[in-house]
Amino acid sequence: MAPVEGVRTVVLPGGVHAAWSDASRGDLRPGGDGPGDGPALATLAGAVTAASGAVVATVVRPHQVHGADVLDVPTGPHPHLRHGSPLPELAPAGAADAVVGDGTGVALCVLTADCGALALASPEGVFAAVHAGWRGLLAGVVEAAVDRMRARGATDVVGALGPCIHAGCYEFSGADLDAVAAVYGDAVRATTSEGRPALDVPAGIAAALARADARPVAGVDVCTACGDGYFSHRARRDTGRQALLVWSVGEAA
Repeated sequence: MAPVEGVRTVVLPGGVHAAWSDASRGDLRPGGDGPGDGPALATLAGAVTAASGAVVATVVRPHQVHGADVLDVPTGPHPHLRHGSPLPELAPAGAADAVVGDGTGVALCVLTADCGALALASPEGVFAAVHAGWRGLLAGVVEAAVDRMRARGATDVVGALGPCIHAGCYEFSGADLDAVAAVYGDAVRATTSEGRPALDVPAGIAAALARADARPVAGVDVCTACGDGYFSHRARRDTGRQALLVWSVGEAA
């Protein structure tokens, strides 16, 4: 896949691709200030999916609410690009923190600025984009997304985690940390760089994948709070959001 500026990508089973943007792509919320012509998210989606050789007509983005609801995107065919436009159509969806699809022609998207942005895939080409903040993690959003994928025929589900806040920067209240540890084990307990109690988000997501009988694979291991070039609400009160996009090029793995 040809590189796209401000984006890091991985290739997953089933011909599934995942791409995580950084802050250089601008604020990817609706009405954001990303560079390029047209809406920032559509510009990004058109660039990264085209670089993989895919033709994507629609980007589906749920209204994220820090819960465990999952939205299904119907299996294609999806609409052709409008009037030859190089930009996919943005299709905001209902309230959920994960969205599951399969087939070609559609990309799934979640927006983050510290929360986990998790791409899921299977050899059958079923895939998902998951927004996993600590509340959604505790509610079971990762397990719910894997379950929904299996209902659509997925077998060996893998998960690639993108940039998110890491334990060294994520001071966490004792009561909330106890609640997460009660579900996902003491591996989620950590300390900040200053020695205060912290939540280890990547460890929590790995534990959630294990509970769902899925397995982690390499993604993008960067802390949004102290790493260069990412929005962080926790560290800087940034209002901008970066994106995870997940799509299929239609190849069996």
